[in-house]
Amino acid sequence: MKKFAPLWLSAALLVFSALAPAFWAVQAAPAQAITGLSITPPATSGNTLPGASKLYQFTLKSTSGSDITFTAASSKQAGIDMDVSFDPSGGTAPADGSAVTVNVYVTPPGDAAVGQNNTTKITFTSGSETQEYTLTTTVSAPSAPAAPLVVIDSYSGSGPIVPGRDFRLNIRFANIGSGAARNLVIAFEGQDFLPKGTGGVVGIPNLDAGGKAAVSQDFLASEALYGQTVATLVVKVSYSDLAGTARSENFTLTINLADPKMYSGAPAPTATAVSRPQLVVSGYSTSVDPLQPGTIFNLKLEVRNLGNADARAVTVVLGGGGSGDAGTPQPGGISGSGSDVSNFAPLGSSNLVYVGDVPAGQVITVSPRLIVNVNTNPGAYAFKLSFVYTNDKGLRLADDQLITLLVYSLPQLEVSMYRDPGIFYTNQMNVIPLQVTNLGRKTAVLGNMKVTGGEAELSNNISLVGVLDPGGYFTLDVNFTPFAAGPMDLKVTINYTDDFNQPRTVEQTLTVNVEEMTLPPEPTFDPNNPPAGPVNLTDETILQRLARALKGFLGLDSSPAVPGGGNEQPIPENGPQVIPGPGGKG
Repeated sequence: MKKFAPLWLSAALLVFSALAPAFWAVQAAPAQAITGLSITPPATSGNTLPGASKLYQFTLKSTSGSDITFTAASSKQAGIDMDVSFDPSGGTAPADGSAVTVNVYVTPPGDAAVGQNNTTKITFTSGSETQEYTLTTTVSAPSAPAAPLVVIDSYSGSGPIVPGRDFRLNIRFANIGSGAARNLVIAFEGQDFLPKGTGGVVGIPNLDAGGKAAVSQDFLASEALYGQTVATLVVKVSYSDLAGTARSENFTLTINLADPKMYSGAPAPTATAVSRPQLVVSGYSTSVDPLQPGTIFNLKLEVRNLGNADARAVTVVLGGGGSGDAGTPQPGGISGSGSDVSNFAPLGSSNLVYVGDVPAGQVITVSPRLIVNVNTNPGAYAFKLSFVYTNDKGLRLADDQLITLLVYSLPQLEVSMYRDPGIFYTNQMNVIPLQVTNLGRKTAVLGNMKVTGGEAELSNNISLVGVLDPGGYFTLDVNFTPFAAGPMDLKVTINYTDDFNQPRTVEQTLTVNVEEMTLPPEPTFDPNNPPAGPVNLTDETILQRLARALKGFLGLDSSPAVPGGGNEQPIPENGPQVIPGPGGKG
């Protein structure tokens, strides 16, 4: 047996070595593969913006020399939901080995947050064989667009800049931003340097990122710069980026002037005096203060001619307008139809007020009559005034000015008694029934209501009113004890805040009449005229009662006889008298 053991083991090893190549070949084959079809995948991960599609491209080729039919599908593995589509979702890889491209679009929702991702499995199927790939798509933040930024790189003048002479200014612009600048417009502004040739505007069609461009502009230095060593010039640059967004930059250039010693020997130019009137409103007031919607008032204007010439045929245009073009007056006069009188309209005349001539240095007063529109809300309103006139040479000139008019909407309150309080007596307490009524068309917010008087003691005389609607009222019963007789004034004060947050008060006076308290006289007893006692009806006989009943039936006076009346005999002081009857008996 020992001789056969090595022989058996050798045979087993021989069989295993023969089968081993086929065994390892099966293990080395892909776990998922399609026979005869080569698939080249793209990068299996990518980023995209919310709502934007991420493209993955797969390249398929037939390696078997025959057509290979396939289909594509997807399934979500993890992360947020994203839309997955194929173009195409299936097809045939031709036998000639030409490539077929399958586009896979993965689109996150538009409200996806930055950093969220999705893992999707892409499966290609041909017959019973499949091949799978995993794609991971992450939502990324949008990158900032490239933006240009134009600055001045350098600038210089051509030679010494002397007031009253021409010079050329050279400026070099640079784009230090990350994007190109389009349609640059450079405008020069200032009163010290007068542009020549171009009207003060120069253009550059394009300036790429990191690029530079130079421009030149001729100027005339103003004669007003004589004696100065420096002056400033404002340069405004407007342009747009590649997206069409408008941008602008402002620069202030400091320009060195020639040393005054260089031209001090030359005679300085003589300034020519300009003869011109100048009308200015030096003060104004209203005849009614404060102004409220519906108020009719006179606007008093104090107009002063500050110029060095007379202003002739001056016309004030209320609400502005009517200035027209300067020059010789044309037929048709002055137009005031374009004036703004929506809040303050003229009354009694049009919005053209003729003043006449105003000599230089003279002050005149104009007082037009106006009304505040009832629809005007409380606030501060700018009221435009135009002074149209001619100078000594017949040229028409105009001075436009603004004044401010304040419009209030104060509460309209009435303080009265809501019932008749009766007669007030001295040293006797009574109640004054007061009532505050809102007569205006707006809700009023009122503060404390306080009642004060003369020689009297008041209690329960302070109370908070609060909000009063239009037509609403508030009552207050004030305890009133006067100490003196005669008319007495009671002052009612109500606090509130106006439309400009300023404290105000409403004061009204009520007059009450107080009478002197007198006691009734005490009754006195007169022994000669004692008071009549009550009638004792039991003293009447049956016949007297029947007689009174018959009188009442006939409509006559049936009242019993009153002692002391005309039907009764007076009773002597010593008692009733006994009248003797027949035979001398009482």
